[in-house]
Formats: sequence, C-alpha cells, structure tokens
Amino acid sequence: MPSPTGALGPQTLRGLAHPLRVRILALLREHGASTATRLAGRLGESSGATSYHLRQLAAYGFVEDVPGRGAGRERWWRTVARRNDSAGHLRAAAADGFQRLHEFFGSAAELPPEWLAGVAIGDVTLRLSPAQAVELVSRIGTLLGELPAEAVAGSEDVVVQWQMFPRLREKRRNQR
Repeated sequence: MPSPTGALGPQTLRGLAHPLRVRILALLREHGASTATRLAGRLGESSGATSYHLRQLAAYGFVEDVPGRGAGRERWWRTVARRNDSAGHLRAAAADGFQRLHEFFGSAAELPPEWLAGVAIGDVTLRLSPAQAVELVSRIGTLLGELPAEAVAGSEDVVVQWQMFPRLREKRRNQR
C-alpha cells in the first residue's frame, strides 16, 4: 500500500505496471468518476479488462469506490487524491502524455480556426536553483487552480501538459 504521503515503493509501483492502468487513471483524473463499462467504451477495451484493472488499481490504493453511487453490478470508481512523484509513475505519466499529444496531432487538421491561438507546444531552458524550481512548480499549480472548472459556452476540455526537470546528467557530462 502507498504511504500516507503518496510516496510509491516497489510494491505499489506494480499497480502501475500495465499501460491500461495508467490510461484508466488518466481518464478518471480528466473526466471524474466512471464505471468499468464506460471506461471500456472510451478505451476500446472489454469491460472485463477494465474491471480487472480497476480492481488492481484499488488493491494498490490508486482508486476507490464512489460511496452511494451505482447499483447492482454498476460500480463507480474514482481516483484517490495523492501525489505520485516516483520515477516509475513519472515515466508512465510522461508516456501517457506523449500518447495524448500524438493523438492530438492525428486530428489537429480538424481543429476549428478559433482554437489555433490556444494551442502551444514548445520548451524553454531556464537556470534555476532547486528553491526556484519548487517556486515555479507552485506558481504554475496556483495558476491552473485559479482557472474555472465549470463549462462555459464554447468551451472544450483542454489538456495542459508540462514537464520540469533538471538536466543534471548533461551538466555532469560536460564537466568531464
């Protein structure tokens, strides 16, 4: 089981060992609680497969039943709020993000013109201390948290992906 702080150990990482589990978690985080059947439809999988993987995710503490929701065999699941910052989880999340970006490129030609100015893909290299990096992550999180979550006329789900990591290996390589 995960620790109360959300740190992941080798045992818990098994819960994320299957790519379908990472995709299920991403959908639950993005769209909220769902059933195995609904997730199966979105993922192009069988409900038996999604049900199995949801039970595995629950066993490792990543998802839980939604209290008071669902009747009979219709079991609703939601993510458990936690911070996952292990290398294994970060790698799985990055792979999922890359897949989502790849899928976007496959349909970008169909994007309505009014959305073009709202698409951004780029990078910048900054020189930051660890404390500055923590501050930047915090400020980005605050900004994202200030944006409205409710739908307004003309709104669509927008995926915000960002990564921040030091390039320590390259720096050490150049110092040799």
